Amino acid sequence: MDLDKLMTKHLTRYFDGSRTIPEETLQQLLKFLRSAPTSVNVQPNHFYVLGTDEGKRQLAENLGERFADNGEKIMNASHAIIMTTRVDVPDEHLEAVFDKERADSRFPDPAKQSHWESMTRDFLNLRNYGYKDLNHWMEKQTYMALGMTMMAAAELGVEAMPLEGFDPASVDKAFAIRETGHTTTVLLALGYPDTTKAYTTPISRFEPGRLFTFA
Repeated sequence: MDLDKLMTKHLTRYFDGSRTIPEETLQQLLKFLRSAPTSVNVQPNHFYVLGTDEGKRQLAENLGERFADNGEKIMNASHAIIMTTRVDVPDEHLEAVFDKERADSRFPDPAKQSHWESMTRDFLNLRNYGYKDLNHWMEKQTYMALGMTMMAAAELGVEAMPLEGFDPASVDKAFAIRETGHTTTVLLALGYPDTTKAYTTPISRFEPGRLFTFA
């Protein structure tokens, strides 16, 4: 990965609508997204991968009136991903996580698996009843997956643009997302840049002295 190049470029704002991500590259990226870590392996996400004109249009036309300008970005992207997050962690979801861990032999020692499950339940109870921030905490896991996927996209030569300019209620309704126990957290557009609209000015960031404290 060329870190120097990443540190001096703007995020892509405009995509070349004539270019499509090869299927092999897309599957590599989705495989990485699937492997992204989440705290206590809670896996609170479901991802809607939109690669057809119909799917992208359904999203573009339901971003909400004030965010309609983002529709063009969605349509010109090769793919768009709706990244959703659970609104809670029902017992059936947690049991599904534990069942998969047992099937995968994540902890070959049954006693360690049992201890892990007890600790996970305690931690989720703390977030739910102690800190009362369970949904916000799960959204943090979604944003961690977002950031890691953007870096993976760069490694694969794909441009990735996060989008918060949308009405979650409108997107949720268009894709019947809330019926699944999830809600839309953030969008990720993927593709190749329209070089005729690329930003060529320097990026602007604070100096290191304002950003870092060493101890």
